[in-house]
Amino acid sequence: MNSAIFTKDFKPRPFWWEAHEPKPLPEVDLPKQARVVIVGAGYAGLNAALELNREGLDCIVLDANEPGFGGSSRNGGMVSGGVNVGKRYMAKAMSDAEAAPFLNDAADAFSHVETLIARENIDCGWHRAGYFLGAWCKSHYDSMAHKVELLNETAKSEAYIVPPERQREEIGSDYYRGGMVVGRAGHLHPALFFKGLLDLCQQRNIPIATKTPATKLTQTGSGWRVDTPRGSIEAGDVIIATNGYTGDVTPELKRRVVPVGSYIIATEELPPDLAATISPKNRSFADTRRVLTYYRMSPDGRRLIFGGRAKFGHTDPVETAPILYGFMTDRFPQLKGSKITHAWTGNVAFTLDEMPHMGKFDNMHYALGCNGSGVAMMSYLGHQTARKIAGKVNHVCAFDRPEFPDHALYTGNTWFLPWIGRYFRTRDWLDRRFG
Repeated sequence: MNSAIFTKDFKPRPFWWEAHEPKPLPEVDLPKQARVVIVGAGYAGLNAALELNREGLDCIVLDANEPGFGGSSRNGGMVSGGVNVGKRYMAKAMSDAEAAPFLNDAADAFSHVETLIARENIDCGWHRAGYFLGAWCKSHYDSMAHKVELLNETAKSEAYIVPPERQREEIGSDYYRGGMVVGRAGHLHPALFFKGLLDLCQQRNIPIATKTPATKLTQTGSGWRVDTPRGSIEAGDVIIATNGYTGDVTPELKRRVVPVGSYIIATEELPPDLAATISPKNRSFADTRRVLTYYRMSPDGRRLIFGGRAKFGHTDPVETAPILYGFMTDRFPQLKGSKITHAWTGNVAFTLDEMPHMGKFDNMHYALGCNGSGVAMMSYLGHQTARKIAGKVNHVCAFDRPEFPDHALYTGNTWFLPWIGRYFRTRDWLDRRFG
């Protein structure tokens, strides 16, 4: 471990947990019956529970750990309006007309989060400050003009191109070859956003059973039997909302999502003049590399939260922190010498077509596959799934489709991820050198 980059009080845990650390809730009695059982107490699960409750349908949420222990309290807290949905898949497999419904509904996902925060007065450091996507190479920059046009037309993204000579207006770095801004984007404190959802569920007496995994799901004539270590529940419907933590209880869904570790570091509090050089307009940031990085200032503007695919697979976040530190100082040389107070990891759920999915598999509802857009997409898909069960949908969500691809050689074991990482790094090097 390169101890020189860590503060003396460094913590190998999420920075966000300083404000809200997931903890077990008081034990609730499991009902014998429930109209809906939701497996997974993250963004998707709680959004589904809130909407079901609003429609007068009783439900219970089960979680194998503490509510929010997974990606919902570990992510970067960036919220976009469709810019990240199906990036490579759409570019290769869809026409603009085919892509439009997905981008439109992804824009609705942004609206859902923003409206929910405002309506329920969730104090989570919400900043609608826009998003800058840095072009890794000139060919990536050249392709952005068409993407801006499509985003503005279908997702009302308020997007525009930023040429290299004006890049410093958006980001305190010369690292990229220009980029684009998406005005309809923001960032928040992910753990406090989750806490807001949890508080709403508790205020509305929605039962949440922590440390209560679903161990077996059995389809019955009228619905489902959900077995847990504490007993069984007869349910009319089941929603699987486990995303990057989907396990063996749903093997057919486990083989359709690929959990990938995403790694994040937080700097110590920076001097105000130094912090001001990083993000002149308080944007959130990402780039077009295959080995993605993403970052933003903390809600109070005092430290940089910097994340990325430091390694493919799952490893100790302390081991990956020096890699992220190198990525960070490549982009911001002015941060050399600044130290890290926190380093952590959480699972992102990728799908084989790089698209989020909701729907039914063998009569079981699911909302899975955020592909790195979890705050907006998982919240939205949970909400939409609940509306579908309640019979309140105004239109069929674009992400609600029968196709949810799998692969004959993938059963949930991610042994191949390091090889994909090597391939991506090679492609990134070639793009930077020749693109």
